[in-house]
Parts: sequence; C-alpha cells; structure tokens
Amino acid sequence: MNGIYFPGLGINLSDVPDGFTIFGFEIKFYGLIIAIGFVLALKIAMSQAEKTGLSEENYIDYFLWMIIPTILGARIYYILFNLKEYVGEGISFGESLRRMIDIRNGGLAIYGGIIAGVLVSWIFTKKKKIYLPQFADNITYGILIGQIMGRWGNFFNREVFGSYTNSFFRMAIPVRYYENKSSLSYLQSTGVITDEMLKNTEIINGQECITVVPSFLLEGLWNLGVLIFLFWYRKRKKFDGELSMIYILGYGVGRFLIEGNRTDSLMVGPLKVSQVVAILCVVTALAVLIRNYMKLRAGYPLPCHRPVSKKAAKAEGEKKETENTGEPVEESGEDPEE
Repeated sequence: MNGIYFPGLGINLSDVPDGFTIFGFEIKFYGLIIAIGFVLALKIAMSQAEKTGLSEENYIDYFLWMIIPTILGARIYYILFNLKEYVGEGISFGESLRRMIDIRNGGLAIYGGIIAGVLVSWIFTKKKKIYLPQFADNITYGILIGQIMGRWGNFFNREVFGSYTNSFFRMAIPVRYYENKSSLSYLQSTGVITDEMLKNTEIINGQECITVVPSFLLEGLWNLGVLIFLFWYRKRKKFDGELSMIYILGYGVGRFLIEGNRTDSLMVGPLKVSQVVAILCVVTALAVLIRNYMKLRAGYPLPCHRPVSKKAAKAEGEKKETENTGEPVEESGEDPEE
C-alpha cells in the first residue's frame, strides 16, 4: 500500500511513508524537506555572497525576512486558484480555516512563493542599500536548490504527476494508498486521477497500481540542469542580474512544457495558470536579456560582479575599504577597540 514503483527502471520501493510521528505529533516529510530546502538555500546563497564581495549577514537577514512571506505567498496563491477545496457548501468556517492553515499534505504553489520572494527582495535591498541584480544572482542558486528539494516532498506525498503512461519511465502508485487516505473519490472528481489511469492499472507486488508520468521528477531534473548551467556560467556572466534572468527563462520554459502533462494543475477557466505565468516569465526574461545584451554591444557598461575565490574577494573588500578611508587596513587579528 505504501509502495512507489518504477517498474520500467527496475526500482521497487515497497514501503515509502509520507511522514512519521514524534510524541503523538505527525510530521510530514513534505514539510521537513521544505525546511531542509530553506537551510540549503541559505547556505549556498551565503557561499556565493562571500565570493562576490557581499556580506553573508545580509543573506541571513534576508532569509529571516522572507521565510514567512514566501510560505504565505505560496499558500495563498494555491488557495486562490483552488478555492473549492477550502470554501463551499458543507464546509464550516472553522474547517475551512483549518484546511487553509494545514500545509503538511502539500498545497504550496512555487510561483506564489517566488512572487512574494521578489517583493521581499525589492524591499530588503532598498532598505539595506544593496544592488538588487547582484543580490538576485546570488539567491538564484538557493531558489533552485529549494525547488529541487520541494519536488522530492511531492514524491513522498504521491502528487505532482502527469497523465497515464505505460512507458519505461512510468511511476506506479497503489490505488489503495489513496483509498486508505480517503482521497480517491476527491482526486477522481477533480481529474487528478483519471478514468484512463484506473482502466489501465498494473499489478505490482500484488498491488493494483496506477501508472503515471513522474512530473515531479522531470521538473526536478530540469531544475538541476538549470542549476548546473548557472554554476558553469557564473564566471562568464556579462552583467549583474543575468543569472537570475537566465533562471527565470530556463525555469519558465521547463515549467511550461512539463505542466502541459500534469493532471493536478491550478486552472483559470480553460487555461493552466502555471503555463500562463511561465509564458510571462519567459517573455519578461528574454526582453531584459536582449535589452542588456544590446546595451553591452553598443558599448554601454553594465555592473558585473563575477564570483572569485574567498581570498580574492576578501582582498578586494580590503582594497575598497582602504580607498574609502584613505588609510591602510589593519592586518592583525586584534580588535581595533582593544
């Protein structure tokens, strides 16, 4: 019942729980993985900050600023485009509020989190007098790490999958898993689990399973590819903000393609919300990139802080401090106040 299988690849995970219990309190792997993703995102952003001459403390402050707004943004975005799950006939106010607050079983839309994160970034950099494009380049790696981690949270929740397939990379999930969660009827009524899936079940390890496209895995691998490219390209970037725009472009293209096959997409009329937003992201990123490439071609200088070694970044920082004060920087480790 708790198995997840990839029969075409010879992978049979017979017992994959979606959480565990400590002192009577149930902890979902989804929430735990999201939390780990935030920590890893902060770590990589701080590492890149040090290599581009920015203060690591600023990134700690930023992540403290953005944790709650991004979670709220991701949740509100999801609720707004899926209201019937939370508000409707037969759902009391208390039950509606409880469902909205409970995110342990999923229900976070990455675009809502990104929108909230961008707003927080703009406010934060204005307040701290930090150059936003440079700041954005450094946090882009962390965003991708968080997204990749989040997709594995979807894996444990058996969600974010595509239509029926019998191909070699199909993912098989026992029907009894959803029956035991009392969610099968709801998932059928919303079209997440389709009639085609239930008519073409496959028996694996004695379990009747639906076989679907593992969209979560495809998106995770796509994001990993974007992340690897950014790490390779970071020392070759032409201007501050280029990396963040390449991320928005690359993620938008991948999300548009993968979203087309998902059965659990948020909808606005006949359109898939994520595909509409993905197109807007691609167009916006392309416009910014083309404009800046044309400026560079015309000889217009644009700020560009490429990452260097920690030692070189420290030396550059000391050089700037010397230029600003007109005095040499103390090289001893003694506290100047002592």
